[in-house]
Amino acid sequence: MLAIRLAVDPDLSGVVALPVGAADDDGRAALLAPLPGLPDDVLAEAAALLGQVEHSGAPGVVHQLPRPLRTPYRLLLVGIGDGGESGWRAAGAAIARSAASETYVTTLVPVDASVAVLRGLAEGVWLGSYRFRPADAPAGDGDPLAEIVVAVADADRFRPTLDAARVVAEATCLARDLTNTPSSVKNPAWFADQVTAAAAGTGLGITVREPDQLAAEGFGGILAVGGGSAQGARLVEIEWRPADATRHVVLVGKGITFDTGGVSIKPREGMKLMRKDMGGAAAVVATAIAAARLELPVRVTALAPLAENMVSGSAFRPGDVISHYGGTTSETTNSDAEGRLVLADAIAYAVDRLAPDLIIDLATLTGANAVALGKRTAALYSDSDELAESVVDAAAEAGEFAWRMPLVSDYVEYLGSEIADYFSAPERGAGSVTAALYLREFTGDLRDRWVHIDMSAPSWVDSDDRELSKGATGWGVRTLLRWLSRP
Repeated sequence: MLAIRLAVDPDLSGVVALPVGAADDDGRAALLAPLPGLPDDVLAEAAALLGQVEHSGAPGVVHQLPRPLRTPYRLLLVGIGDGGESGWRAAGAAIARSAASETYVTTLVPVDASVAVLRGLAEGVWLGSYRFRPADAPAGDGDPLAEIVVAVADADRFRPTLDAARVVAEATCLARDLTNTPSSVKNPAWFADQVTAAAAGTGLGITVREPDQLAAEGFGGILAVGGGSAQGARLVEIEWRPADATRHVVLVGKGITFDTGGVSIKPREGMKLMRKDMGGAAAVVATAIAAARLELPVRVTALAPLAENMVSGSAFRPGDVISHYGGTTSETTNSDAEGRLVLADAIAYAVDRLAPDLIIDLATLTGANAVALGKRTAALYSDSDELAESVVDAAAEAGEFAWRMPLVSDYVEYLGSEIADYFSAPERGAGSVTAALYLREFTGDLRDRWVHIDMSAPSWVDSDDRELSKGATGWGVRTLLRWLSRP
């Protein structure tokens, strides 16, 4: 991860990035002011260029002004839109990409900039410059850009914000790395080992349940989904338990390290990206690690039920009845609706053993999420108006997006089964909604203190987009940390 350094009197001889606000009604954009340290003639030259190139000032739009044999030798005129945190986040990503061939770049921010400006800029730089590199990639394989210098009026004021933004960005990148890793490497045991290593030295408690212990404690959903694989299932439990905790939040994340669909096998095209089917688990474990590093005054327990859904003689079948943790049973006629089965186990365990104040689960659960809301927005479900609103707001502030969907009472009857307590994958009703309704049945007395987020669509992008880099997005880490940081 490249360095960001705060400087009161920076070197302006190289590449300098200048912020440009959104164009006015006449289509004219202007530099933000006052900017520290830049000579008047350079500012005038930049302003003249803005009049010629019709810069929109939209977040992340960049126009370059080469200045050979002069100082600085190149200007980047970077749009920040209305100047909010999201605009600066997009600008940070654009600066990192536009200056990727340089060794360093200096960015000027207005002397009256808020901490939100610095946070957005820093997150954008770090997240926008992310590239997945396998563990065996050659050392030094990457862009030469090593440092971004941010010119500020008071470095001490912004340093805590910069430190916190780095923790958030590193956690998001950890979730991206875990999700991007090919399933030829990634299996439940590998995931558990990676998380254990990443959490070392943070004060977190970690428990990893292997198949024998899962069987002894009755985690039938996790074992059923993982039963067709030669790679044994796991349940990773991570706990951050500060002495000054004001509440206890359990985060549950779906962790299917590869999903063939099982006996209900997917077509080839549907399998190609199934290494991302553990994006929810990656997000919740990365969030717990970051909560410890940030020393948030919230008790956080992250549960990652992990399994590989494969086809073999030991795979669970359509029509099987599965006994979950606590004894509730499910009839399943679609082995490709496996994520809800492992989540049901983990949620039931949390309710029975952990006594949390709130439960939030994240899952790459249904294709219906993308059909309803497109590729950038997660579907959120909750019976609590207040809780739903607070998480949706936190997502928007963090630069991620969620939309609250209805828990339609008319669909509850579709969960009825003649041979089990519930039918896990009804063919009637809206797919994302019925999946949420099914999970709600395992929340017990936490029914009105539970949030389910179907984040299948925004967990992956096909090309760079603002602070998102092609591949896994790490969706949910920023939202959860922003939400947990609230009083």
